[in-house]
Amino acid sequence: MAVSNSLLHDWHRDDKHGERQRPASAFNPLHNFHVSLGPEAEFAQQFADLYYLRLTKLQGVVKEMAEQEWSHVEVAGEKAIHAERVLDVRQGELSWTAGTIYVDLPLKPNVIDEVVRGEEIAAPPPRISYFSTDVQPRVMLEDPSGRLRLAGAMLKQHILVTGVIVAVLGTENANGEFEVLDMLFPDLPPQPLRWARDDEEREAEDGMKVERQTAQKKKVAFVSGLEISGTEADPAILNLLTEYLLGEALDDSDQDSAAGICRLVIAGNSISPDVVITRPDDDDDFVVEDNDDDDDDDDEDEDMDANMDAYGFNPLPSTQLDNFISELLPSIPVTIMAGETDLTNYGLPQRPIHTAIFPRARAYASFNPMRPDDEEPGWFETVTNPWDGDIEGWRMQGNSGLPLNDLLKYFDVRWPKGVSEVDGRLKLMEKCPHVFFAGNQPRFDTCTIEGPSAQQVRLFTIPRFRQTGEIVLLDMETLDVEIVKFEIQDQIQMTTTKTG
Repeated sequence: MAVSNSLLHDWHRDDKHGERQRPASAFNPLHNFHVSLGPEAEFAQQFADLYYLRLTKLQGVVKEMAEQEWSHVEVAGEKAIHAERVLDVRQGELSWTAGTIYVDLPLKPNVIDEVVRGEEIAAPPPRISYFSTDVQPRVMLEDPSGRLRLAGAMLKQHILVTGVIVAVLGTENANGEFEVLDMLFPDLPPQPLRWARDDEEREAEDGMKVERQTAQKKKVAFVSGLEISGTEADPAILNLLTEYLLGEALDDSDQDSAAGICRLVIAGNSISPDVVITRPDDDDDFVVEDNDDDDDDDDEDEDMDANMDAYGFNPLPSTQLDNFISELLPSIPVTIMAGETDLTNYGLPQRPIHTAIFPRARAYASFNPMRPDDEEPGWFETVTNPWDGDIEGWRMQGNSGLPLNDLLKYFDVRWPKGVSEVDGRLKLMEKCPHVFFAGNQPRFDTCTIEGPSAQQVRLFTIPRFRQTGEIVLLDMETLDVEIVKFEIQDQIQMTTTKTG
């Protein structure tokens, strides 16, 4: 761990080092989570279709694994047979089948029940957990034919949440429950090669591959939970972060390290949850229109300000966020992801934060985030939550923490034997890009998982900056990560911790 006791030094010039140059960032975004707006918008697809699609894609995978694992299994001279549907299992027969896990939790809100009772549908009160010690959750396996309730000690050895595709081996008991003896999960999918998508696009254009050699070490900085509230407490910590990213603080070695940061990713919750937009008494809608005519920008801003005033909107947090980003943009590209507390829709996938929120920073955005296919992205990019794309050839995917936090509600503090809450967070994140991250977590954690075909995935959680003062740096060659922590005590200091 390296510690710098002071971020402030006397100005001096050292000609032997010369001017520091920040390396360029190779960025190739994907738009897999983009939702179309306007007349072409389609909202008919619901979660049932998502679960069915996942089952269609993965059921064959777990069936193949089960055939290899259980085709020769015998218990008391009885050979395991395959039940094509979950409702085809028979009492007393050793069999295996595959389907989707459904966990029935007693405290999970059920909108259908409210509709049946004729009650008004309102936002449910926030719950830290859906788990109750009074009523145990019911675990079921379902497919298009129906549901089968699962039982047995095997269920306590795995992390099970709604939507997981599994194959189960066991037998139906006298209570109509399927006693699980063994359980198989789909493994990591194939992983793209580094630079694969960039090379494919380049070859399609001019038929040539690019030799990529960079003398300077590149890093990508990740931060989440800025939680800007517009109070006097915001500028101090944001100024420390700004000075570090711009290389305006610390000694020469730290400035050289900061100069290698080729992109900043802000992973959601940039606005404090304490900032509330109040609706006026009338039923007028709050509309921010998108206008591509630069000459009308001033009129658009005036109309937007009028709408915000009518809705009791506090502009200070978004203004401060805009100032923070615009100060960085001449030196470093910035990608900002929507989050739970940010100014966009609440349901997933969240749309990009509209560039109208950033009157200064949007000068660096070369395309409209609501029409991502129009142009190549600029130095300032507002993206969806979740988000995926390629940075320096590595396939990256991440979210601002909402999916991970929601999954944690299934467990409370009751994790399977040998699995801690920290390990559980990383376990729930197992996917197969090259890098997968989740923002707005209580602390930083990381690990590397490996698949059967030599896949390697770097997982890490990004802590809330407002609470911890920490950002994460990802090395673009080794995919090692390190933490940079800013503290304001009697003396301003910064610490860095590297993790392999």
